[in-house]
Amino acid sequence: METPGNLFCVAAPSGAGKSSLVKALLELDSHLAVSISHTTRAPRGQEQHGREYWFVPEPEFRAMVERGEFFEWAAVHGNLYGTSRKAIEARLQGGEDVVLEIDWQGALQIKQLFPHAVLIFILPPSWDELRQRLMRRGEDGSEVIAQRMANARQEVAQARHFDFVIINALFETALFDLKTVVHSQRLKYAAQLRNRSQVFAALDLV
Repeated sequence: METPGNLFCVAAPSGAGKSSLVKALLELDSHLAVSISHTTRAPRGQEQHGREYWFVPEPEFRAMVERGEFFEWAAVHGNLYGTSRKAIEARLQGGEDVVLEIDWQGALQIKQLFPHAVLIFILPPSWDELRQRLMRRGEDGSEVIAQRMANARQEVAQARHFDFVIINALFETALFDLKTVVHSQRLKYAAQLRNRSQVFAALDLV
């Protein structure tokens, strides 16, 4: 699907800082819109329905799968996550740039549907630092943290399939890197052609 808007997919293991980075990016870039995913997991901390996620029961989620309402969906840490087809299509066709916080499975599925989607993987600086971040969150017990660390090794191994990799050692540096990726994508020839087709036509480039 060719659309005037750009699609950015950001993936990372739990604790790498993906959500914080995307939130900060959205505050700095008014041309970016975030797509809110559906999930069967319960809200954490101050999360709200319709803000961080659409929290839905598993039967409702699976019914949405059967109706083809998701671009992609996957089981992650024992819960289901999915990206709404209707919301993404409308924004991209309207020329908006959309960012998805997504797991690696979903990102690779999205790439099959949108070849021009930009896949960005956030890495922690070390395994020890990732474990410390998970512990500082104070949301999970030791068994859950151990499982997240085991899953993280599998997730990090998928970074080779992504277009860009950002190491989140220092938040400000990682945010600058993320902004740079977004801005650079907008300046690529193919992206400019999709988004500024009238200029290209006026210059006899199409």
